Amino acid sequence: MGHLNIISADERLKQQTGSKLLICGFAGAGKTSLLRTVDPSTVLFLDMESGDLAVQDVAVDQLCPQTWPELRDLACYLAGPDRNAAPTDPYSTAHYEAVCERYGGAEALNKYTTYFVDSLTVATRICFKWAQQQAEAHNAKGEKDTRGAYGLLGREVVTWATHLQKARSKNVIFVCLMDEVKDDFGRVSFALQTEGQKIARELPGIVDEVLTLAIMRPDDGPSYRAFVTQADNEWGFPAKDRSGRLDALERPHLGQLLAKLNGKTAQISTPATALPATPVSLEKELT
Repeated sequence: MGHLNIISADERLKQQTGSKLLICGFAGAGKTSLLRTVDPSTVLFLDMESGDLAVQDVAVDQLCPQTWPELRDLACYLAGPDRNAAPTDPYSTAHYEAVCERYGGAEALNKYTTYFVDSLTVATRICFKWAQQQAEAHNAKGEKDTRGAYGLLGREVVTWATHLQKARSKNVIFVCLMDEVKDDFGRVSFALQTEGQKIARELPGIVDEVLTLAIMRPDDGPSYRAFVTQADNEWGFPAKDRSGRLDALERPHLGQLLAKLNGKTAQISTPATALPATPVSLEKELT
């Protein structure tokens, strides 16, 4: 007789798992510069922005995918195969074997603990250009069908991000631009900057953590940067902490944040109420 492959509590606690983060913020908030706060020898930088000037002197391994097929290949290579996928489908075992033959065996990825994806915003734009060229983006007469293109875009990007974050032993960090939106009554809200509403709506539910990297401007002190981590924050920024380990505000130090999320230290950052009003300068923040 067969038996259930039960993983004991002790075995489960010993398994190496990574955190899956979505970090959003306005342009210029210092999202890419967060690479300065992690050990660069353990990070694989997926740079779609072609805007790495802020970290040009950081000795980090880098990939610069430019097409949607490239991004699908990389997600399959970095996260492994989906064994439920049909052989002809993206992320299938056949797809994985093909990309391993092209890129090398998975052992080449052992040195990395973190995949830094910059940015989700650009990935959706790349995918949309691809989607517009597919048969689904045209009607029976061959005319462009915008709804079909957006439908394909939403399915592709959500599937891609879902698969990439299945790299169980790795930290996977998606970076995304954030927009300020005003309705007809002048009420302000914040949203992820992506092509297609489906992506912005569904992606926060895929990852473990949603953080906004914001510049805080208190009335009684200098401005400072901080991660906003809680959904019920007073500014209405996108945020979610599934771990329950984070304070409402955390220092903008990615290495310390990951250590805290992964349980490698009991308490790294100070409580939000004790967070000092550090100047906006990221260089000063990191010293």
